[in-house]
Amino acid sequence: MLDSSLVHDAASQPNAQPNVQPQPAARAEAAEAAAGGLTEAGLLYRIESVPFSRWHSKARILIGSATFFDAFDALSLAFVLPVLIGIWHITPVQIGFLIASSYVGQLIGALLFGWLAEKYGRIRSISSAIGIMSIMSLACILCGNVTALLACRFIQGIGIGGEMPVAAAYISELSKAQGRGKYFLLYEMLFPVGLMVTGQLGAWLVPTIGWEVMFWIGGIAGALISLFIYRLPESPRWLISQGRLAEADGIVRQIERSTDKRVAPTSVTREALAAAAEYSAAQQHRRQPWHELFSRFYRGRTLVVWALWAVTFFIANSLNNWLPTLYKTVYHMGLQDALRAASLTNVAQVLVLLLCAFCIDRIGRRNWALASFVIGGILLGVLGYMGAQDALSVMILGTLAYGVVGSTAAVLYLYTPEIYPTRIRATGAGLATSWLRLASAIGPALVGLMVHKEGIGSVFLMLAGVCVLGLLASLLMIETRQRSLEEIAP
Repeated sequence: MLDSSLVHDAASQPNAQPNVQPQPAARAEAAEAAAGGLTEAGLLYRIESVPFSRWHSKARILIGSATFFDAFDALSLAFVLPVLIGIWHITPVQIGFLIASSYVGQLIGALLFGWLAEKYGRIRSISSAIGIMSIMSLACILCGNVTALLACRFIQGIGIGGEMPVAAAYISELSKAQGRGKYFLLYEMLFPVGLMVTGQLGAWLVPTIGWEVMFWIGGIAGALISLFIYRLPESPRWLISQGRLAEADGIVRQIERSTDKRVAPTSVTREALAAAAEYSAAQQHRRQPWHELFSRFYRGRTLVVWALWAVTFFIANSLNNWLPTLYKTVYHMGLQDALRAASLTNVAQVLVLLLCAFCIDRIGRRNWALASFVIGGILLGVLGYMGAQDALSVMILGTLAYGVVGSTAAVLYLYTPEIYPTRIRATGAGLATSWLRLASAIGPALVGLMVHKEGIGSVFLMLAGVCVLGLLASLLMIETRQRSLEEIAP
């Protein structure tokens, strides 16, 4: 049960930022809820007091399924292209445009759906993004030329880019302070698992059934998941931020009914609850647009997390996109052996991320990022210093470096929603992930230029240098483990 003295102490804190009055409908609902004994601080306290239960697991599984097929749709083109190149006589330039079109769509989707999630809610935005992914996956089957496929992949990219940051915000908002890192990363693991499964299915099904099968799987499965997710309850934290306390209370009651267990009141400090009350009051009386990301309080966080997204995915996607080609062209491995060697990177990422999930709440987000850039930088630096003379050294050192640095990509999906308040959480996450799209386009292009002009060793030395930039950015991170979202971001 809720400690009434704590709620009274927290709710009596002064109103921090009474700049803008809430909308009349929200004000009326808030007044009615208050008359019924509901308060923002009380609802937030109740969310924090319920341990993870089957209610949380259901939401994580359904949202995780969407993230799985986000990865499936993002990678499916890689296994379709070898067939279409022969059928449609696609040129290397056209291949580049096909790949780039998806990244451009993802950039737009991350920004668009982040804004929609703040205005209309998390669930509507996630299910709409998945719907776009699914419809355009089926549309790809009907394409008869490169131009049509490029257009479909661009629109599909909007859905792919929009799903991940909003889903990350939703999962974070369902989580309590204790164990949030493990809870989130076990969900986030489904993205690299999706990449791994896509590779195995693509190598088996495309030669057997045909290239269309990849789009059939993504389209039908995604449509079903979209319908299931639409029936999920909205984020109670988002409802609280909108002043819809009665609706939030209904969802919190569902959470409470899912388990009889409660966290002892001492696990939530008076200071954290007071911060939650102040945060809730600010939500009621102000509606800041996206430029709050650059306010005095959040500007430093925003710039640091942008740098981390850019650096991490510059390294990860440079390795992920180029290793298959390097194994085949530089080290003269057979096609099947090259693809198998390259697939080890996703296996390594899953294994390291599994370790990370069970350690992150003890080690902390900042320390994990620091360690990953140090270890990844050393591995890449040794590989570059040796000149990457043989395929075996690249398979060992390059694969391990990808696994370590790739784990930080998942940690960023955990960390980014944590450092922003509910009113700008999805927008902040969407804008931050847009930097991974830019880095994913620039990194592989720069690697190609350096391989041609300077040799393979220079590539790994460059990536080691980028790890140093990541290390410097990590030093400026704030630690968020075992802290409520309202305490971290008022």
